[in-house]
Amino acid sequence: MPPDLENKSREELAYEIVRMREEKALLEGGREELALEIVRLRHQVSDLSRMLFGQSSERFEGAKKEEVVSKTGEGQNPKPQTRKKEAPKPVKIHPGRAPLPASLERREVIIEPAEHVEDMKCIGEEVTEELVYEPGYFWVRRYVRRKYVDQKTEKILIGELPARPIDKGVVSAELAAQIVVNKYCDHLPLYRQGKMFERGGVKIADSTLGEWLHTSVELLGPLYEALKKQVLESGYIQADETTIKVLDTDKKGSAHLGYYWVYHAPDLRAAVFDYRRGRSRQGPEAFLETFKGDLQCDGYEAYAIFEGKDGIRVHNCWAHARRYFEKALDEDHERAAHVMELIQSLYEVERHARQQLLNHDQRRQARQQEAVPVLEQIKQYLERNKPSALPKSLLGTAINYTLSRWDKLNSYTGDGKLEIDNNLVENAIRPVALGRKNYLFAGSHESAQRAAMIYSLLSCCKICAVEPVAYFTDVFRKLPEFPVNQVQKLLPFEWKELGG
Repeated sequence: MPPDLENKSREELAYEIVRMREEKALLEGGREELALEIVRLRHQVSDLSRMLFGQSSERFEGAKKEEVVSKTGEGQNPKPQTRKKEAPKPVKIHPGRAPLPASLERREVIIEPAEHVEDMKCIGEEVTEELVYEPGYFWVRRYVRRKYVDQKTEKILIGELPARPIDKGVVSAELAAQIVVNKYCDHLPLYRQGKMFERGGVKIADSTLGEWLHTSVELLGPLYEALKKQVLESGYIQADETTIKVLDTDKKGSAHLGYYWVYHAPDLRAAVFDYRRGRSRQGPEAFLETFKGDLQCDGYEAYAIFEGKDGIRVHNCWAHARRYFEKALDEDHERAAHVMELIQSLYEVERHARQQLLNHDQRRQARQQEAVPVLEQIKQYLERNKPSALPKSLLGTAINYTLSRWDKLNSYTGDGKLEIDNNLVENAIRPVALGRKNYLFAGSHESAQRAAMIYSLLSCCKICAVEPVAYFTDVFRKLPEFPVNQVQKLLPFEWKELGG
């Protein structure tokens, strides 16, 4: 055993084992992110090589030659000093993109010019291929663009190639959508996707998959900004946060603990993920800077800055309050269980309202008639039992938490659009928890924010019951040429209403 471990206790050794295993998992799980970094560094090396061995080196050798001549002195007739000219290194010609396997099925799409070509002569065609993926099966779409010449004017016409997710790339909208959904919805790291695609007949390098993923996600930037704008203008937001481990070059041997702050607009049926490096109040303060309306959150202190802020009404969550009493069951089962039964009565009111499809005003009336009397019972019971519950006990903590937030917990009864809890935003967060178990971390802070864009759109798809592969396929087809001022029409809740 190494000397630095000999004097450690069993607990310290166990901690060291856990830490080492975590570091090992971080190293093993980041292959696709590291592949992207390798590609970027290769480009930098190429640029530096051109700077070092290009024209600047020729100027440097010229300066040396002048220095040799100056040392010969006046009146001397030295033997001319010549430098042996170095043979130029052969320039490597890039072989270009590898052709798509000839064994794959080809499906042709004939593209004619937009102009009339009846009186023109066809002089050839240009072929562009892109790789298409259907679950378990690859095929190639061949765009055949016929070229015509007007024999009178000698003008050449050719059909226009449709916009694609990656300009001049071979990846189709279908394949780009599948990679995105595999990664962020089904939580398959890129190296696993590469193995899966290889079984389907096409070998794609991890670095190539990384480039395709990066470029595809960057394309969604305007759509993400449009989603943020609509959520902030919705007038009612539920907020929560969750963690994400991020590789950070400043923290060798360990990962940075970042946060996804999630903002859900129930009426809009939309959620936005916003990545921040920490859990301080600066995150929600910056994101919600222009927000006006109702903000529902748990009791976390970061949200305290919005209490009393002009134009914002803060509401709390009964699910969080209920969890405190659930924790107290083992300590004081009788009293904790009684409060939980009363809270369950509040949820029965909500369940009946959903079953009867009540509108906002009808739900408010039902709450006033059925929930308000139960809330009064809860308050009286908590105030009656507070003196006999030790403040630091689990029951005492639950009672103090609930009574200190009483007005914010009960305000939902006065507005039918408000929910009783924050469960809807917690549902939107669940895919992140599943992702943490599979690919463990994001490769960089920038990668974490790109993932936030995808999680946002995937959450909207889930809320609106939109099939994500079909959605992203259509978006990747349309977005490159879609009017920027109308991009909100491609958001899941509007896309579905327009029939996809």
